[in-house]
Formats: sequence, C-alpha cells, structure tokens
Amino acid sequence: MTKLKILENKTITDVPYFKATGIHSGVKRKRKDLCIIYSEKEAVAAAAFTQNKFAAAPVVVSKDHIQSNNTQAIVINSGNANACTGDEGIDNAYSMAKTTADCLGLSSKEVLVASTGIIGLPLPMAIINAGIKNACTQISSTGGNCAAEAIMTTDTFTKKITVEFDLDGKKILLSGIAKGSGMIHPNMATMLSFIVSNVNISKDMLSIALKESIDDSYNMISVDGDTSTNDMVIGMANKTANNTIIDSKDDNYIKFKKALDFLNKELAKLIAKDGEGATKLIEVSLNNAKTLKDAKLCAKSVISSSLVKSAFFGEDANWGRIVCSLGYSNAEFSPEKIDVSFQNKIGNIQLFKDGKEVSFDEELAKNILSEEHINIIIDLKDGEHCATAWGCDLSFDYVKINASYRS
Repeated sequence: MTKLKILENKTITDVPYFKATGIHSGVKRKRKDLCIIYSEKEAVAAAAFTQNKFAAAPVVVSKDHIQSNNTQAIVINSGNANACTGDEGIDNAYSMAKTTADCLGLSSKEVLVASTGIIGLPLPMAIINAGIKNACTQISSTGGNCAAEAIMTTDTFTKKITVEFDLDGKKILLSGIAKGSGMIHPNMATMLSFIVSNVNISKDMLSIALKESIDDSYNMISVDGDTSTNDMVIGMANKTANNTIIDSKDDNYIKFKKALDFLNKELAKLIAKDGEGATKLIEVSLNNAKTLKDAKLCAKSVISSSLVKSAFFGEDANWGRIVCSLGYSNAEFSPEKIDVSFQNKIGNIQLFKDGKEVSFDEELAKNILSEEHINIIIDLKDGEHCATAWGCDLSFDYVKINASYRS
C-alpha cells in the first residue's frame, strides 16, 4: 500500500532540480501572464492533448516536440490562446520554444509550449519574446506559486498540489499546477495541467501512466459541455530520486500510478469546483454497472447535463433530470433497478429506488443541496464497475462571464 503524504504549502519548485517563474509580460493588462517551468537536469516527458479538431498552434508544436527523448522546459502564456491563427500562429509557437531554448541553453525540441486565453488573435510576439527573456532571468527554486498564478485566465484561485511517497527507500515528490474554469468538458477542456516529479521512470511508462490517469480524472469533469482548442496535460520526470528505474508495470509502477491518480483527481476536482460562476461542487458516484464503459458513460452524462446543473444551482431535488440524463447516456442498464441518493456532511437522502420515486423529506433534501459539495450516488445494481465524475452547478454568473469574455 502506497503511503501518500500531502505536502501543504509546497509546489512544483519544491521538487528537486525544478525551477519556475510567473511574470506579467503585457499580454494581459495587469495580471501575470507568462510562465516557465524548467528542469535543471535532463527529463523525460509525456503529454495528452485536446480532441478538438481546431487544435491550437501550441498543441501542434508540443505534439512535435514531445517526441524528444529529453524535455527540460515548458513555456506557457495566458490571455491569448494562439488558436485559429494559421501558419503565423504555428511559427509564433515555434518561436516561443526557440526563444526559451536559447535563454536556457537548450535545443528547441527540448521545450514544450502551451497557451490559453482568447481564440483568434495573433500573439503579440514582441511582448511575448521580451517576456520570455525577462522570465528566464527570474527562474528560481521558489517560483512555483507565481507560475501557478501566471497560467490562470478566468480562474478565481490557483490550483496546485504536492505529494510525497517512497520507492525503494527513496523520497519521491510529485507536484502539479493546473488552470481551468470554463470551457470544461470530458476529453479535457480549456484546462492546462503541468506535473513534475523526481521519479526515475522511462518515457514510455510515464506516457502510459499519464494517459491512463487522465481517463479517470480530467476526462471525468464537466463545467459547461465545451471542449477547448488548447487543453493539454504534461508530465515531466527528471529521474533524480535514484529509485530503481520504472520501465515495466511492476510494484513501483503501481505505487507511482496510485500517487499520480490521486494528484490528477485532486486537480480535476479543483477545476470543477472553480467552474465559471459556480457555487457548488457536484460529484457523481456511479456504482455497480455492467462494464467500466457503462459506468463512465452514465457518470459523464449526469455531470454534463445543463438541466441537472441548473437544478443544483436552484437547490431543487429534481431526480427526474438525473434519471433522464442516464437514459440518453447510451450506457447499458436496467431502468427498473436504479437507485438515486444525495449525500454530504448534512446527511444522506434517497429519492429514487428500484426505478421509482420514493417519499423523501423535502426540507432535508433542501439542506443537503444548500451545501457547497453534494455527492449524487447512483446504483445501477447491474454489475461491479464504478466511476466518479465531477462538475459544478450552472449559475446566472456563468452566462454573465461568458457573454462578455472578449471585452
């Protein structure tokens, strides 16, 4: 059993040989908008990218550069997505990598690029390149918090977590920062996540672990049903922990994967909690499905429903919207078996049993729904497979924020 310790007030630069910074370059009016993450030692990297066909220029460039056997830096700008910007956008993303590489003594292939912000605007490259040069002079072993701030767009708080565990008697640190608030939907979203570790692992095994972990974390959240042009998750490991290298699915791989799963799920929940205009974090626990695919289809369908989200904002115990969203999920299940309950620190209440409504205490239901965290528990009673999804309510403020996003 992996003994996992959460390290409070620690961030990516507490991982040995990782440095970072976040600065205001001028892309945004006031807030930090440029981030660099840098490993002083050679590192392997793995990534997953948006499924949107309008993949942004930094996605195209990072898909190219991720093939390198050594990745030592990531450069990220916020405030401008560099998406739908044609060949000029691709050239600009490559330029970001080259400028960063030149400053840090790397090759361009050893730098990955990410952007987030408004779609369709050309990057102000004079500002960006000057900002990169400035940022590279400020990279430090205490810059993790600034880095987490610099990747934010409509986020209301930074998203970060650091954990520690042992492999072969060696201390392994795993730390991540993320951003995401709107345009969030399964298959990732306008979300970026950057994970660093000192673990000794092969590039192939890091890639396998990251992609499997994403399926159960970032790909199980939904704020608004939109999948972005820019989303990506990048993991870097600089191998400085000196544990026996993980190059197969052995016990050490399993321990590492459990830690990675925990970290990614926690970051995913923070993204869901910070949905634009959100007042509640909603968790769907889908139990006893015939297959894992069925479990995930059901959980995703419920958490993605605008009607379910609206009901939770209104604190309305409308179980009908939940079972309706199950019905169009394309999952296999028996409607006459299904149970639905709500649960949180206030208590537990069942609203639906064996495919029918049951009498329930409306006042207790209202009290449960008035809390910031509500768990929808659904039992299909059809098998042994389970899945969890996370999202938020849909409020008036979501419309206000997105009605004037460009202005």
